[in-house]
Amino acid sequence: MCGIAGVMAPGHRNIISKLTDTMKHRGPDDEGFYHDDTISIGQRRLSIVDVAGGHQPICNEEGNLQLVCNGEIYNSPELRRDLEARGHVFKTHTDVETALHLYEEYGANCTKHLRGMFGIAIWNARDKSLFLARDHMGQKPLFYYFDGNIFLFASEVKAILASGLVKPELDLTAIWHYMSLRFIPDDRTLFKNIKKLPAATSLFFDGREVKTEQYWTLDFKNKISGSEKDVTDELEHLLRETVKLHLLSDVPVGTFLSGGIDSSLVTALMAEITGEAFPTFSIGVKEQGFNELPYARMVSDKYRLTARERIVEADMINLIPSMIHHMDEPSDPFGVGVYLVSQVAAEEVKVVLSGDGGDENFAGYDRFAGQRMVDFYCLLPAWFRRTVMKKLTSMVPESFGYKSLAQKVAWVNDMSFYEHGERYAQSASFLRFTPEHKDSLFTGPAKTGIADADSFQKILTHFNCGRAEELVDQMLYTDLMTRMPDHLLPIVDRMAMAHSLEARPPLIDHKVTEFAASIPGGMKLKGRDMKHILKQVAARHLPQELIYRKKQGFGFPIALWMRSELSTFLKNLFAQSKFVELGIFERACVQQLLDEHLSGKRDHNFRLWILLNLEIWYRLYFEGETVESMKAFIASIR
Repeated sequence: MCGIAGVMAPGHRNIISKLTDTMKHRGPDDEGFYHDDTISIGQRRLSIVDVAGGHQPICNEEGNLQLVCNGEIYNSPELRRDLEARGHVFKTHTDVETALHLYEEYGANCTKHLRGMFGIAIWNARDKSLFLARDHMGQKPLFYYFDGNIFLFASEVKAILASGLVKPELDLTAIWHYMSLRFIPDDRTLFKNIKKLPAATSLFFDGREVKTEQYWTLDFKNKISGSEKDVTDELEHLLRETVKLHLLSDVPVGTFLSGGIDSSLVTALMAEITGEAFPTFSIGVKEQGFNELPYARMVSDKYRLTARERIVEADMINLIPSMIHHMDEPSDPFGVGVYLVSQVAAEEVKVVLSGDGGDENFAGYDRFAGQRMVDFYCLLPAWFRRTVMKKLTSMVPESFGYKSLAQKVAWVNDMSFYEHGERYAQSASFLRFTPEHKDSLFTGPAKTGIADADSFQKILTHFNCGRAEELVDQMLYTDLMTRMPDHLLPIVDRMAMAHSLEARPPLIDHKVTEFAASIPGGMKLKGRDMKHILKQVAARHLPQELIYRKKQGFGFPIALWMRSELSTFLKNLFAQSKFVELGIFERACVQQLLDEHLSGKRDHNFRLWILLNLEIWYRLYFEGETVESMKAFIASIR
């Protein structure tokens, strides 16, 4: 695990350290560089496998190839044996060196042999070419910039900006999509001309032209046969094997343990495999209206693990500058929990296994079952839903709570006028900025700068691509191609790495994802029973009380805070909005959203969260503010 970077530009020897210095949190243990007349490559290392001897960059036997890699190759022992049998000589015992020798054997096809999470860069000094690749699911990040002359790559956007060769410019199209989708689609970032390498994609640069190629994708159409028990047995075997592979490490490994099914199952399997009392890390927050720590304790007690529990103070507003600094984009409420539990875990270990991916692979979100509920609701005549029911749903008082009744009934009624992929695309922006919202919020001149205005097409492209046939599979495929690599996994990676902690999620291993895609949809979403088949596996390892309780999740009363202790902060922040000053947002629209929320007329907390994050993000990345100066600014206007 580390941060990697490279520079192909005049004076690159003096520049590369600027890039790597910004990523010290990703690799505090070591640094290494390679230079020649064309390129400089750098790496910051978090030492996990071959702690003493795994220094990077690593060269091949002939010395013409140089590798830097961020991540872990879980099947490296097997790959190494095969490569050594073919005559390859290894310089280290680290897992990532296998990628270098695979590249010698297979070229760009080396990625098809790897099982792990990785951002890879291989420089060929002989033909002056550069190869980059990102793992199948997008667990590890990689960004690049090319203006026809200068080429840079790095694990984080801030590293590219630190070069001093790239002036930060707003990408209005990326902002436009982010405000509806909660993620930045395709190869965009919020910075014009700085691109992210998409998941399961490799890049080849010959000094003149950038060429990218997607090397892997999912197909949900080829379904396995067999009884539910047969599928459960096979899934359990695969999960056990995958968790075992994810334990590859020369340093102690712990787990995140939230009390939910996914992290609890991963923890249980790890306990059975190791037979050791490893540490588990769980947090609670005083402000929460619920507490999952008792359920986490059930698992740690059952397997006699070393439970590390902590009630943390979640001052979210003061956390936002730090979170944005590490995200390089607006923060997300989900990230707060990851940031805080990573802070606790990093006091004791360098590596944790997490439960991320269970919901996305096995249909664990309310929206999957909700689509079917809307189908039943559509039995009511459209005219009745459009008139009578619209009026009735608008009369439900807003509680400003998580998944409030007012939000639920309004969602069901509004979504009933759409079908299939269009409904799923519309639901993505329901609580955020719909096309109508954005049309009112963005000024006329700003809208002329939007090159690709159809945010819903970013959903429909995947939903309607033909790789899935059942409705639940179409939704799952869409999420795995969009929300997973562009939202959830970046948050997990960056919030953990903010504390120099490596988070490994076995449930999103690409072999697990391939198998999950082959499971019939009715075994994943059985009626309204979400994650049905995963629960069948979990029932063999976990207390029934934990498995069949109502899904809670980790959240905060943000909507209520915005109406109380944060109301003055929001008023003062939006009164000096940078996006209004820049002529991007209409002041009247921003004010209307705030007024309606503060008066109790409508819950706009998701929209206000996006707006306040954009304000802080802009000040950090375009006005030279630091995390500390932004905290002082926040304190001054609260």
